[in-house]
Amino acid sequence: MANPPVPIDQLTEQFGPNLNYEPLGGWRGRGEPDKLVKTHCCFCGQQCGIQLKVRDNHVIGFEPWEEFPFNRGKLCPKGIKRYMQDNHPDRLLHPMKRVEGKGFVPISWDEAFETTVSEIRRVQEQYGKDAVAILSGVSLTNEKSYLMGKFARVALQTKELDYNGRLCMVSAGAGNKKAFGIDRAANYWDDIVDAEVIICAGTNVAECSPITTDYIWRARDKGAKLIMIDPRVTPLARTCDLHLPVRPGADSALLLGMLRVLIEEDLVDHDFIANHTSGWEDTRTAALALSLEDSSRISGVELDDIVKAARMWGNAKTSFLLHARGIEHHTKGVDNVVSCINLVLATGRIGRKGCGYGTITGQGNGQGGREHGHKCDQLPGNRDIENPEHRKYIAGVWGITEEELPWKGHPAPEIIEMVHRGEIKALISICFNPLVSLTDANFTREALSKLEHFTAIDFFLSETAHHADIVMAGSLHEEEEGTSTSAEARVIRIRQAVTPPGDAKEDTKIILEMARRLGRGKYFDHFTSSEDIFNELRVASKGGTADYFGITYKRIEDEMGVFWPCPEIGHPGTPRLFEDLQFYTPDKKAHFNPVTYRPSAEEPDADYPVILTTGRVVSQYLSGTQTRRIGALVDQCPEPYVEIHPTLADQHGIGDGEWMRVESRRGHVVLHAKVVTTIRPDTIFIPYHWAGKKSANLLTNRAYDPVSKIPEFKKSTVRISKATGPEA
Repeated sequence: MANPPVPIDQLTEQFGPNLNYEPLGGWRGRGEPDKLVKTHCCFCGQQCGIQLKVRDNHVIGFEPWEEFPFNRGKLCPKGIKRYMQDNHPDRLLHPMKRVEGKGFVPISWDEAFETTVSEIRRVQEQYGKDAVAILSGVSLTNEKSYLMGKFARVALQTKELDYNGRLCMVSAGAGNKKAFGIDRAANYWDDIVDAEVIICAGTNVAECSPITTDYIWRARDKGAKLIMIDPRVTPLARTCDLHLPVRPGADSALLLGMLRVLIEEDLVDHDFIANHTSGWEDTRTAALALSLEDSSRISGVELDDIVKAARMWGNAKTSFLLHARGIEHHTKGVDNVVSCINLVLATGRIGRKGCGYGTITGQGNGQGGREHGHKCDQLPGNRDIENPEHRKYIAGVWGITEEELPWKGHPAPEIIEMVHRGEIKALISICFNPLVSLTDANFTREALSKLEHFTAIDFFLSETAHHADIVMAGSLHEEEEGTSTSAEARVIRIRQAVTPPGDAKEDTKIILEMARRLGRGKYFDHFTSSEDIFNELRVASKGGTADYFGITYKRIEDEMGVFWPCPEIGHPGTPRLFEDLQFYTPDKKAHFNPVTYRPSAEEPDADYPVILTTGRVVSQYLSGTQTRRIGALVDQCPEPYVEIHPTLADQHGIGDGEWMRVESRRGHVVLHAKVVTTIRPDTIFIPYHWAGKKSANLLTNRAYDPVSKIPEFKKSTVRISKATGPEA
């Protein structure tokens, strides 16, 4: 039975910096490197090019990689400091097991593997194959994402597999598939620069995707107008041409109002709609069903500004729409996404230079990771696991029968709920920290305590791994060869700069060894390198919408990345989709999707009258497992805080910098107030990168979009009060 987490002070005593591993810091980190390794940042979906400086098998610094076309040497604060995690004293150097009364103790790899495999067998024999689940992560390369999908379905033979991209891009992916039949940004980022009008909806570009800011500024230098849709005046919004301070959860009402103006003022492209789309009449009817007055009232945006935004968009000759989690992290995230796409399709500006649509990918390999098979409903090449033809093809690639291939499983949040109910008894996780990143953290903690067995694979002991029975010391981004796929669908090379320290292993070797010990090695033994896995991925993706068949390691090296789809070796790749106005839907047309506004899962009431929204800060990344260990990034933002408008703060007697309590129906936090005029007076904001009693996800709601199953991180209801001090 999995036990409560081991106290951090006890772990520090056991696993300080003295486990036969000396970090390379201070004067030892200075001097000339042995080599420069061209690779990419390990953090967000921009995947900026970087050169790592290596000496004596340690990463000691970085140099700009000015030739790489996406970022041309520019990096954000996280990218500049990303190398500093490599030599951190918290780095896991050995496999460990939990021992009653002693916490975690180092063990041999043989014991780690045998314990995990014997527990998997015991649980599956007693409860069935699907009583074991895998939670995977999209910090992994394409090769490891593919491998995790195959390992779950072929080695473990379980259907219960999902990934932490469920908390990131799935609403965007579902909306894109509904409209276009394909899940990727329609354009590469160069098209942003030639847009006359740019809309950024629910994306704090300057802090979450800083290098994308450069593309927007280059467009503005050429005269482009910028519209920002966000409850907060984020850094990029401070100089935009029009800021629409939407009430959290009301994005679709605002976008319906804009579409209504386009219709009423005849700013739509009738020829494009007639010849290249379907579903327009139903979408038009739905837009006209909501009055502009109601659009303004629901969204909290002035009616005149809704009209102004629609006219700016409608009258442009070229335009680009970008969105991210701000509109996607809702119980109607897919509705919000297709509402954005409806604006793009209504004006017919897609598939040509300066005209397009992009989804800003949050996690490092959030694009590639959702294409090749570690989603619960997906097979490689973005195939549908329920589709008989797709199943037959992948079963053939893997050398199994269709009957042996499991069917659709459950999304990550539902897997945790199944653990809580006792339906899933054992768990393997890799690079996923749900105790910090999932909504309703107290519920997740309770679920983890109910597991009969839990093995975690990671390079630091995350808050979730504290609950594990076995912890396997895995590899960092720069410790394995592989590929990744950026937000603009450019497939790039991740190069191994160093080998894992101490007794840590490459993730790939860990998974392959488990497959062998499970008696399924014959399906995996042909993998002797990451390139072998990629070459099988190419075959598995062939003919799918995410077709990588024409992409090779050599092509990626020679061309500084290749855009998919790339169906043949001689194919140039596809930076811009839909240039021929042919879409990936059965009728080859883009599909409008009618939207009707509906409330969020929680709306303010007398008991919980304030809206809480959550998001990122520039110096931290996701659950903070990596960035909270980099001192220079911690110094920029050492603690979470509550961003609150002066009007709301005054109503509760809360001053800037004072302690305040925020309480939802699920939990509470006590944090410092940050009184600002750049947020709506009915809304507060808390960044989510911290754990324990500082976790914003103690407050958030276990409510999901019915299509994408993404949690509603961006809207919960809370009550606030002044506090006398922090909680112990």
